[in-house]
Amino acid sequence: MSAPLETNQPAHLSLGNADVDLPRVEATAGGSGVSIANLLAKTGTVTVDPGFMNTAACTSDITFIDGAKGILRYRGYPIEQLAEHSSFLEVAYLLIHGELPTLPELEQFVERIDRHMYLPEDFREILSIQPRSSHPMAMLGAAIQTMACFYPESMDPLNPAAVELATVLLLAKMPTIVSYIHRRAAGHALLYPMRGEGYIRNFARMTFADPGEVVDLPDALVDALDTLLILHADHEQNCSTSTVRLVGSAQANLYSSISAGVAALSGPLHGGANEAVLEMLALIRDSGRDVKTFMTRVKDKQDGAKLMGFGHRVYKNYDPRAAIVKRSADKVLAALGVTDELLDIAREVEGIALQDDYFVQRKLYPNVDFYTGIIYRALGFPSSMFTPLFAFGRLPGWIAQWREMMADPTTKIGRPRQIYVGHALRDFVPITDR
Repeated sequence: MSAPLETNQPAHLSLGNADVDLPRVEATAGGSGVSIANLLAKTGTVTVDPGFMNTAACTSDITFIDGAKGILRYRGYPIEQLAEHSSFLEVAYLLIHGELPTLPELEQFVERIDRHMYLPEDFREILSIQPRSSHPMAMLGAAIQTMACFYPESMDPLNPAAVELATVLLLAKMPTIVSYIHRRAAGHALLYPMRGEGYIRNFARMTFADPGEVVDLPDALVDALDTLLILHADHEQNCSTSTVRLVGSAQANLYSSISAGVAALSGPLHGGANEAVLEMLALIRDSGRDVKTFMTRVKDKQDGAKLMGFGHRVYKNYDPRAAIVKRSADKVLAALGVTDELLDIAREVEGIALQDDYFVQRKLYPNVDFYTGIIYRALGFPSSMFTPLFAFGRLPGWIAQWREMMADPTTKIGRPRQIYVGHALRDFVPITDR
């Protein structure tokens, strides 16, 4: 991890009788910051920042976002180039190890993951006895936490060999676990991974094939899955990534930390946006109203009409991932011979939003979730699986962020402060006198 650069021009804060110099922390790209690490000690005062909108909890050299310009880079590489030229496992290596792998490094990395995709029979049994009605994200979080029981030799967060093993095991088991969750909910028999078939192709076969069936999966299906996973692989200090770091700051093992990230992602404000987009498009279709009428209702805030899949907490421009997903949606539906009325509605919604001053002035551009659900649906996934697929893609970023934090000598256990606004001191009253 690269050390932050401090200049000789600190910010200056006058607070009551205290004057405090706040050292600057310079970024290599994007906004810099000021360190308030000594603010409490010098002034007895803390800052208040609900939602951490103005607080950097760490420095990081993994992912860079410029929301105003619509830029997303992994380790300095534009997301557009990685989505076009790279594979998901190559991007995972980049995020986790800091550089693009050489061919021998990638081959060794892929081979090791391929070798560990199989789940022990007892592990399969645990997944098999879960009720079919279980929430997929609850099953996923439980399965990842269960890995700590099966692989205790990989739990030590301070042992580099154990951390590397846990990294490989998580990347290897995730596609198998997600495919099992999908098949369990559908009442289908669980399939084993096949060595040498390829990471994404293996996942797709385990998810969609019938037992004993030899399936020639369309390249468009495999490529679309690969691209979607790359686009979700990391996104800086979002809610789930911050959760992974916070849990890991207590030196919790990688499995516990990732499981906590899954729990955070399960919240509808974080991981459920693409499902909400499909619900909105279906509502437009089923209501019998045209898209222009719906968009007018959104602007007039009629009947709680909401535009889902537009706008982003970080991006104030066109989400760079959204443009890639849109092209992928066109290719997938064409290659699979699928026509989807919801895609036509989505295109019309986007066209109006990009031209109407109401939406343009509010910087409501399509985000990555807008077309993602349509692709997943075309590939054959129910909406309940959309968030587990999000977690599948985000796994390398979570791992990379956890490893970066563990290697940072300045890391401290997370312990946010608060401003107490409750009762002042008062005496206990016996129950007979209340």
